Parts: sequence; structure tokens; C-alpha cells
Amino acid sequence: MKNVFQEAATTLDIPSVQEWKKKDRKVVGYTCSFMPVEPFYAAGILPLRLRGINATSMEIADSYYGPFVCSFPKALLQVAGTGKYGFLDGVVLSNGCDTLRRLDDCWRKMGQDIKGSLPPWFHYLDVPHKPDGHAFDWYVNQIKKMMAAIEKQFDVTITQEKLYHAIKEQNRVRSLLWELEKLRRKDELKVTGSEAYTAIIAGTVMPRDIYAGHLSDLIEDIQNRTVDVAANRKRLFLSGSVCDDFDLIHLIEQSNAIVAGENLCFGVRNDEDIVSETGDPVAALAAKYLSGSVCPRMMGWYQARSARLMNRIKNINVDGVILQNIRFCDLHGSENGLFERDLEKNRLPSLRIEREYGPLTESGRLRMRVDAFIEQLSSGNQTR
Repeated sequence: MKNVFQEAATTLDIPSVQEWKKKDRKVVGYTCSFMPVEPFYAAGILPLRLRGINATSMEIADSYYGPFVCSFPKALLQVAGTGKYGFLDGVVLSNGCDTLRRLDDCWRKMGQDIKGSLPPWFHYLDVPHKPDGHAFDWYVNQIKKMMAAIEKQFDVTITQEKLYHAIKEQNRVRSLLWELEKLRRKDELKVTGSEAYTAIIAGTVMPRDIYAGHLSDLIEDIQNRTVDVAANRKRLFLSGSVCDDFDLIHLIEQSNAIVAGENLCFGVRNDEDIVSETGDPVAALAAKYLSGSVCPRMMGWYQARSARLMNRIKNINVDGVILQNIRFCDLHGSENGLFERDLEKNRLPSLRIEREYGPLTESGRLRMRVDAFIEQLSSGNQTR
């Protein structure tokens, strides 16, 4: 099961996705965790989160974005420009941040210049920056518009019954992820951050039923283990910019540490991270996905995010926190400064690092900084 997750997390040629396509089923990519996946499953379509893990240069992306931009959306554009997303039947882009919003313009323009780089269907999901009032009603309408566009493009019907079923099945996956989260909170830790996060990433690209079966098996396997992987190693918490590869966590764990938890846009972020299975299903989706405290893109909710972060860190009982952001990521770069201040008030040691995205990360420089941080924790010297 571990190899299944690692294969899905480290490549774009995912066997379970290939099998899905062989059955003449559709696959639609998306870019942000604010995009609800349930309507696609209700339509018999696989929602696949886009990653730039195979981008080894920015030769194509620099032509459309320029050099001084967050390297995550640029990596997505680079991968698309090389044809590696040619298997997609569509893409949903949204305004997770301004640079991701621009991906919509850049990708469409690249599609005019590079034959075959543009999927057959493109949809833009406009996500508001507040979770209540008119913003909530707006988002409900945006989900309905997306569902109507899915039905028209793929000649399907998304019934309320199918949507309820998709919500229930996705909640089952979320419950399993929460079980994994609880296992990582135990004093005797039996799973490394690398293994756990690989499983979490795989859940954003594998067909749901296949993924749920393997995840259930992994949880049972972890429960039966006897070795404490955190023995004599510092327990760390990782927070910040999007991180859809496990190499950063693996790098940290090479420094006599264990990543016991993370606050990233993967996995679960709170105890109530499920969709209500009663009432209007679209409103229930909006209420879950438009949570006001999970991402710095949401305006006016910093205090809630900080309180939730502190609560998770204390529940996991970590020795230190690593706050990372991709270079030119204004949202997480700015908010990490506020988190660092709050962590200091709570006497929690932290390390702030700035990096490039995924395969472009300067691993040697980061490894030295993490090593130094671990040495400080080991010696009791918490001066940054």
C-alpha cells in the first residue's frame, strides 16, 4: 500500500488514473482546495489536483509569467506546456491567489501558441475572500454554475441523490484522514511524516474508492506497529505555502526529526472538516469549502487561523515549528511573520524558511538551516 501512495505522490503517470481513463471515464484537473470535488464524483468524473512536480525548468512558464512570481503556478504552466497534462478532459481554475488567477489567462494564451497544451474544457471558479453574508450566497451560485457547466460539457446529469452520495463517500475519506491525524498526535508515534504525507497527497489524485481502501489498510497497519519512530527525535510541525511533494518533509526528517503534523492545503485542518449530509447539498458544500479560517487568502480571519494553529500544535505536542513559504508568495510570507510572533508569545520555537516550489527547491541550503534549528532545539537554545 505504501508503494501505491508513493507512486501516486511522485509521478503524473498514476496507474489508477490510467485505468480510469481506459474505461473511457473523464478526468478534470483543479488547482485549489477551495474547489469542491463532490460535484465531479456525482457526475462520474475524476477530480485530479494539478501538481508541477515534473517541472525541472521554467523555460516555457517564464515567457508568460515573468521571473518574479511564485513558482507553483509557473510549474503547473510549465508541465502543461510540455504536454504532460494532455490526458485531462478539462481544468477548473480558481483565484486561490492572484498568481493562480492569472494562470487562467496564461494557460489560455499558451494554448494558442503551443498546440495540444490546452484541455478541451476550461472553467473558472470565482471564490470570494470572505465566508459569510453575500460572499456565501455568491459562492453557492458559483458552485451551481460549475455544476451546470459540467452537465453541459460532459452530457451528464448531477442529481441531488448523486450529490448526496458523493458527499457521503467523500466524508468517509475525510474520516479516514482524521484517523491518520489522530495517530500522529500520539506520544508514541508509529508513522513518519514522509509516509503520512505521501498518503495524504495521493488522496488528491487517486480515484476515491481505490484510495479509501488503501488508506484504511495503512491506518490498520500503523495501529499494529510497535516501533516508536519519534524516539530520540524532535517532533516538528510544518506550516505555510502549498507543498504537494513529500521531498521537503523527507529533507526535514533526515535531520533527526519527525514531522508530526502540518497545516497545509492537504489533508484535514480541523476536527469538523466534513460536509453536512442534511439540508441543501450545495449550501453544505459551500459551508465546508468556504471555511473562513483555513487560508490567508480569506480576509479578516487571522485570529481564528492563529488560534486553530496553536491548538493543533499543542495537541500534537511538538518541539518546534517550521514556517515555510514559496518565494514571492505574499499571502503566506506575510502571515508567517505574524505566526512567528504568536509562536514566540507562546514560547514555541520556530524557524522561517523561504524556498522555491517542489523540484526547484535548493535542498542543500534548506538542509543546513533545518540542521541548525534541530541543534538549537537539542541544546535548549531557541534563539532564531
